[in-house]
Amino acid sequence: MARPRKPLLSTDRIVETARHLVDAEGLAALSTRRLAAELGVSGPSLYNHFRTKDQILEAVADSVSAQVDLSMFEDGRDWRTALHDWALSYRGALRDHPNIVPVLARGPGRRPAGLRVADAVFGAMVDAGWPAAQATSIGALMRYFIMGSALGSFAGGFVDDESAYDPADYPHLGQAHLLAEQQEKVDERAFEAGLDALLEGLAAQYERVVRQGS
Repeated sequence: MARPRKPLLSTDRIVETARHLVDAEGLAALSTRRLAAELGVSGPSLYNHFRTKDQILEAVADSVSAQVDLSMFEDGRDWRTALHDWALSYRGALRDHPNIVPVLARGPGRRPAGLRVADAVFGAMVDAGWPAAQATSIGALMRYFIMGSALGSFAGGFVDDESAYDPADYPHLGQAHLLAEQQEKVDERAFEAGLDALLEGLAAQYERVVRQGS
């Protein structure tokens, strides 16, 4: 009776397994030895696909960037709506894979999917009439805002122990111990409020820079 064949080792399989490992245990858990064990292969076999662990991390990061929806920049949505919808998709991808955010925060580098994201945002802003310099700034500020929101939870940073908030020391934090149990609601509401305020500011700037300047 023939022995069952092991799945073929492929770049996609390596990246997917590495992503699951980083998602579950964090960046520190990823090593070529651990990844090879998870894949059921010898360590040297990975080097047929990736020369270093850093290359694997870059590929994992790019696989997350590839999950970000860019269709809103191509289907006729106005620039403000497109930025809003893209920001939600981008944040959703980062929320699903928070442990890879420090790698993504370095910028796209040579990563193809990351560069496609940057190209789509910049191109859509220029097409909407923004000067190139402002379009660059918009891409940067949106990235800062979205990445920052994914680096940690505001509400989750407060312990759920009421005794930690002595009113003599923190007279305004009497309800802070309740934040942790409302973490998702608080964080989502804060992100939406910040995004709306950011886009309102950009819309006012658009009137000054683009419409009145044309």
